[in-house]
Amino acid sequence: MSNDNEIRPFRLDTPEEAVADMRRRIAATRWPTRELVADRSQGVQLATVQELARYWTNEYDWRRCETRLNALPQFTTEIDGVEIHFIHVRSRHESALPLIMTHGWPGSVIELLETVGPLTDPTAHGGTPDDAFHLVLPSLPGYGFSGEPTELGWDSGRIARAWAELMDRLGYPRYVAQGGDVGASVTDAMGRQAPEGLLGIHVNLLAGALGIKDKLPAESAQERAALDALNTFTTDGFGYFLEQSTRPQTIGYSLLDSPVGLAAWMLDHDTDSYYKMSRAFVDGEPAGNLTRDNIVDNITLYWLTGTGASAARWYWEFGRTVAAAGAAGQAPPPVAVPVGFTTFPGEIWAAPRSWVETVYPGLAYFNEVGNGGHFPAWEEPELFSAEVRAAFRPLRKS
Repeated sequence: MSNDNEIRPFRLDTPEEAVADMRRRIAATRWPTRELVADRSQGVQLATVQELARYWTNEYDWRRCETRLNALPQFTTEIDGVEIHFIHVRSRHESALPLIMTHGWPGSVIELLETVGPLTDPTAHGGTPDDAFHLVLPSLPGYGFSGEPTELGWDSGRIARAWAELMDRLGYPRYVAQGGDVGASVTDAMGRQAPEGLLGIHVNLLAGALGIKDKLPAESAQERAALDALNTFTTDGFGYFLEQSTRPQTIGYSLLDSPVGLAAWMLDHDTDSYYKMSRAFVDGEPAGNLTRDNIVDNITLYWLTGTGASAARWYWEFGRTVAAAGAAGQAPPPVAVPVGFTTFPGEIWAAPRSWVETVYPGLAYFNEVGNGGHFPAWEEPELFSAEVRAAFRPLRKS
């Protein structure tokens, strides 16, 4: 780890020329013809992207998002040779439990912003002072305002070690961790490394299911539905994952050159979230907090920071790490801290309890909720926050 432990305040100040250039590029887009099907089976639909581009160019205001970010305490610090950006909001309740929460792809800290209030100030959101968290929201290496790794090896395990260093640097001897998507992989790695001070983890994507499909229970209707969803993902919804885990540099040229190309690539993640985002633009009907502004905020963050390619490289690192472990016959070490899991119904594969217990035999908390999908903190922040509170409540006095 770096010897430079300095934590520096961070403030965003986007040059107007960068915003103007983005708008010029959107206006100059060369459009393909309309897809030949009535659904997303050929990819992101033309009507969706054209309405997004129209809104992005004519109505969207990046300065509103910039002001929102600058209203939060933001910092950077160098860890293991990479400048790490993070939001750090301390609760007014001094007994609050420190929580480091990690976003995923194609997300960013934008997807977590709506949880800041409920998690740090629970008394204003239906909770009690005993539910409060001091909140740390880092940007993954190569994402957003964090620096790009300049060497290989930044897989989930290395990021997990960096997060433990960050929490130590912030003076938190006891803390918990949460994550979804890429953040679930990082948080899982933290649980297996069990750094001193980590009390427990909560995840909302069962990423470990990918590698053990043939070992998962498939007897009940719920288990069979989950297996069908997992098989559908690995056969018909896997395009972005396969490209980024094998050729991130190739797609990177398009992601850095075309704002509309970047937007379409980011929308084409999973069926549930795609249709929700599409309806926000085409029909003006957002699902929860997946509003037009919030969606375009996230895309614009990727564009202005030029991180389309560097963010995709995590998948390449992930693929190489998994392949190397498989070739060596290495099973991951067991998770050595309590694990909480929440299943959201719109997740790519909504994991039943039996699946979660297969990956995490010592499961300490499990719940299935009625709303939300792959981006639950973004889409349903109040429900998501209630789940995080419930999962970590037993650990507060440990």
